Amino acid sequence: MFDRFFRASVPTDMTFEEQRRWMVEHQLIDWGIHDPRVLEVMGRIPREHFVPASQRDMAYYDGALPIGQGQTISQPFVVAHMTELLELAGDEKVLEIGTGSGYQTAVLSRLAQDVFTMERLDELAQAAKTRLDALDVSNVHYGVGDGSLGWPEHAPYDGILVACAAPQVPPPLVDQLADGGRLVVPIGPRGMQDLILVRKAGDDLTQEKRSPVAFVPMIGEHAW
Repeated sequence: MFDRFFRASVPTDMTFEEQRRWMVEHQLIDWGIHDPRVLEVMGRIPREHFVPASQRDMAYYDGALPIGQGQTISQPFVVAHMTELLELAGDEKVLEIGTGSGYQTAVLSRLAQDVFTMERLDELAQAAKTRLDALDVSNVHYGVGDGSLGWPEHAPYDGILVACAAPQVPPPLVDQLADGGRLVVPIGPRGMQDLILVRKAGDDLTQEKRSPVAFVPMIGEHAW
């Protein structure tokens, strides 16, 4: 999977709509994303809306892009892969840790009933809300704080997606996962991690290593 970080990106002489179609076919389907709902949503959401104006011509670059304050918008494949692992049917309550640009939030908002998104940096949270409001997204609830603590007031969650890396799975996130729920989180040292899928069934937890990823670090009581 390491070569997914270095694949050729979409041709930039296309319109953004054409680039989205190319992204879905060549960056997602060709590399193993199968969920038709995930593919349809990612083919619809304007990724160019979520990157800085100076980066807009690289909106469909097959890698992470800086969005300011040391944060990034994740590679399209990684967004699709993490979302697919949640196996959303449409009636779930989802917690996202790391709102960032709001792109992953937008994807989740079209696939779940309610999304609760927690961001450490207020400026990023406010900018993401402005972008999502402009797209008439109305089922997202925004919080600012320590993502490693989750958002206990609204727990339990059917799915939890963590868009930043922790040295170990934060216990509060496991506690806030509903019975039958799934947690997707990058775990490992700064620079390179493994994407971990945690499943909860009653008192039993299973953890499955899925793929190598590279995320910015989670900052908080149960992280760095």
